[in-house]
Amino acid sequence: MKRWVVPAIVAVTAAMLFTGCGEGRATADATSAEYRIGIVFDLGGRGDMAQNDLAYEGLVLVAQEFGGFIANDPEAVNFGDLVELRYVEPQAGGQDREQLLRSFGEDGFDLVFGVGFAFTDAVDRIAQDFPDTHFALIDAVVPDLGADRNVTGVSFAEHEGSFLVGALAGILTRNTDARVGFIGGMDIPLIHTFHGGFAAGAMYTNAALRAGGMVLAQYIGQDPTAFHDPQSAERIALEMYDQGAHSVFHAAGSSGSGLFQAAYDRGRWAIGTDFDQALGYAVADTALERAIGERIITSMLKRVDRAVFLLSSDLINGEGRLEGGSISLGLEDGGVGVAVNEFNRENIEPHIEELETLRTRIIAGEIIVPDSPTGIAEWAEVTF
Repeated sequence: MKRWVVPAIVAVTAAMLFTGCGEGRATADATSAEYRIGIVFDLGGRGDMAQNDLAYEGLVLVAQEFGGFIANDPEAVNFGDLVELRYVEPQAGGQDREQLLRSFGEDGFDLVFGVGFAFTDAVDRIAQDFPDTHFALIDAVVPDLGADRNVTGVSFAEHEGSFLVGALAGILTRNTDARVGFIGGMDIPLIHTFHGGFAAGAMYTNAALRAGGMVLAQYIGQDPTAFHDPQSAERIALEMYDQGAHSVFHAAGSSGSGLFQAAYDRGRWAIGTDFDQALGYAVADTALERAIGERIITSMLKRVDRAVFLLSSDLINGEGRLEGGSISLGLEDGGVGVAVNEFNRENIEPHIEELETLRTRIIAGEIIVPDSPTGIAEWAEVTF
């Protein structure tokens, strides 16, 4: 399995996530671009404060580094005409994912990303029809990928990053009788990794949370719409807060906004995922959104932006050649981490040293993090 070397990331600054695009200029002629890179977003599109926004930031990084432009982009990101970058959004139900991927292949793009596990089957099918286009699948892996395939699957060690935010939740509830909670979107193995890591981290730093019923957990649904159901997330979160949860962590996509609303309404705490969601709310336009952001302790970062940037860099530096295979990004290479910004630093900073020690021990193999809630009991027996 190929691994990139990325600086270990625990703190993320506003500049990383909200990259300025300058004044911009007229969109360059697409035919003059030497490389063409496209992204098909998942449901929710731009503005989801999750994987889609991070994928977009990856395009911005590519444009800055290699002199490229994002075509038809309202932000007018333009640093040159060497690389043409494009993104498209699926319809509300996502039924046109395959059609959108195929359109990039038909247009002769060099590299095309599908953001999210829901693209898995479509990417595997379409790649065979367009051998000259390399397809990258974010957040899922196609089995038995070889270097000779024109498909790369990018996964993340979500359980490692979730362990750290769980550890923080445990630290903040020491010497109390408070519980902590987890809300998952779709009940699938991918989201189980967040659940398992979070529960283990909370139990590791707070012995009181090792008792039955102290780590609450619930999933929203059984299909992808669970990631776009903030009303259900809000209802579940309110129930958890009413059961004594101090903080609740979500891995539920745009449904997470419902958790944040509940945290604000109850005066409790929430933990975001993928994107630095506290920062996103802190710089929002409305006073209410900024106030909601004050209830988000931190977020478990999943660096989709870096994955997009690094794969694109490999393509460009390889003069259009890119190997297939599976790639995993975890704590060791900065693929996941804990968000610290100017707005939450005061609350996080007293615990950064302890979190950094845990991060180092996970990387060294001294702490083995379970990647599913079904492994928690066995893990606890060995660990405590």
